[in-house]
Amino acid sequence: MKLFLSSILTLVLVATTSAQNNTSYWQQKVDYKMEIDMDVNTYQYKGKQELVYTNNSPDTLNRVFYHLYFNAFQPGSEMDVRSRSIEDPDSRVTDRISKLAPSEIGYIKPTSLTQDGTPLQYEVVGTVLEVALNTPILPGSSTSFDMVWDAQVPLQIRRSGRNNAEGVALSMTQWYPKLAEYDFEGWHADPYIGREFHGVWGDFDVEITIDKDYTIGGTGYLQNPAEVGHGYQAENQKTMKPKKGKYTWHFVAPNVHDFTWAADPEYIHDTYPGPNGVTLHFFYKDNPDIIENWKNLQPKTAELMEYFNKHIGQYPYKQYSVIQGGDGGMEYAMCTLITGNRKFGSLVGVTAHELAHSWFQFLLATNELKHEWMDEGFTSYISDKAMNEIMDEQKPNPHSGSYRGYLYLATSGKEQPQSTQADRYSTNRGYGISSYSKGAVFLAQLAYVIGNENLEKTLKRYYNEFAFKHPTPNDFIRVAEKVSGLELEWYLTDWTQTTNTIDYEIKNVAFDGTKTQVTLARNGLMPMPIDLYVTYEDGSQESFYIPLQMMRGEKPNPVPTLTRVVLTDWAWAYPEYVFEINNGKKVKNMMIDASQRMADIKPENNIYGE
Repeated sequence: MKLFLSSILTLVLVATTSAQNNTSYWQQKVDYKMEIDMDVNTYQYKGKQELVYTNNSPDTLNRVFYHLYFNAFQPGSEMDVRSRSIEDPDSRVTDRISKLAPSEIGYIKPTSLTQDGTPLQYEVVGTVLEVALNTPILPGSSTSFDMVWDAQVPLQIRRSGRNNAEGVALSMTQWYPKLAEYDFEGWHADPYIGREFHGVWGDFDVEITIDKDYTIGGTGYLQNPAEVGHGYQAENQKTMKPKKGKYTWHFVAPNVHDFTWAADPEYIHDTYPGPNGVTLHFFYKDNPDIIENWKNLQPKTAELMEYFNKHIGQYPYKQYSVIQGGDGGMEYAMCTLITGNRKFGSLVGVTAHELAHSWFQFLLATNELKHEWMDEGFTSYISDKAMNEIMDEQKPNPHSGSYRGYLYLATSGKEQPQSTQADRYSTNRGYGISSYSKGAVFLAQLAYVIGNENLEKTLKRYYNEFAFKHPTPNDFIRVAEKVSGLELEWYLTDWTQTTNTIDYEIKNVAFDGTKTQVTLARNGLMPMPIDLYVTYEDGSQESFYIPLQMMRGEKPNPVPTLTRVVLTDWAWAYPEYVFEINNGKKVKNMMIDASQRMADIKPENNIYGE
């Protein structure tokens, strides 16, 4: 028995050592060429897809998976059942899927699939197509998949669909058979239950044939504007006569991981010059109640793009489209779909958020089902800052709403770690606060930990190193460590992988006529460095900085005009910290983190004095 256990232990140790020796970064590539023919009367379309898949991994692939997202919009689907069983269903979904008639459901039905010309065996399993390969895809090799499919656009319920609440005919998101991502963690063939997406980088060449009266906006560069007209400009503009009452729109999108479009016969199409030669496109319904807001949105969108260029990195494409459609706001490749019947501030706000997603998730393409807080949280952080400046909101802390949301969740008893898979949050509210609010606080609070200037440098370096890749939380925190010179693994671990909370307290202040003894207490499990701001009775002020020992360093003085005393490190395991102020002055008041960037769940015990 001892020999058997010893052998097993040896195998485990060898396997563990091997698993930790990761290869250098790689990512897959997929190039799509697609043709579809849409019937706007039945909302059905036929599709052809030629796909070239390049296996840049060190692994041999014996099968592949496709996402068939439209299949979620059928009674009895996982999305339907989850919406009817979760305690706080999304009001846009509720039980609507269960009530869809056969002519209203969505589906994608492959009718043939070949690999390098040879038919393949496949099985549709809900929103996933499972495909067994005839020929394995070796490391470094490419293979071609050709598919023909039939599809029906569902009644608009969640993101995708026809005839949304504002009357947009077609919101075509996640509309095609999409090859699933394979990375260092393996296949990500997740069913479509309600959350967001993950895709493979590649080039798209898409032809869409549709009724001549429809205008299309979306991903990519239109190749034949002279043929389709509809507000698109081209040299020697001449609108051609449609064939059989239809136009074919030809789009090309280089180096993207998704392709989205929307179409409506009543779209107004405007263009506006954006920064660095980018053309901004706006597609919105010919509704007199919204036209003025959509006209005024255009220069604001240019300002927003300039803000993100400055504070993250340059937008790399030459066009971006803001399109009325969908059911709220959702980001896609080179475009967004937003609802348009809004007050002006709301219209700018949703555009700011979705445009910011072009950086956080589209260009920095995290897996949204595993790290949704990096997608929504980082976007919320930067778009709140942009709105504060562009709309002159003059908020002392543009992230105050995110802090309130997080504090509610952290004290509710229902918080789950941010590392929870996005579909497996117990409530929609918990998912929303964790990903948006707590995700934004992650960055805002990181500025408290490492300094504002270091955070700004971190965001720019993160973009420069990981644009057009699939970064993970560890990739981001390592960039922050390199920029700041501080050790930050503890911050990533406690904030994102646990529900540990921050609670520091000014426990006691004692003055004996010549010196003041201050006792601080750590009541929460999550550690933090401490900025303590002191005002004396003579009106003078001073700050005391207590570095967190496990950071192995100090941040710059956040208020250079204020004298700062750097005290000895506070090791996490010690619940109390005592120090003395020996300047003979009497303390009038003191406060832990006067900037209120530290997400302390009991801020009332952070204050002493008047």
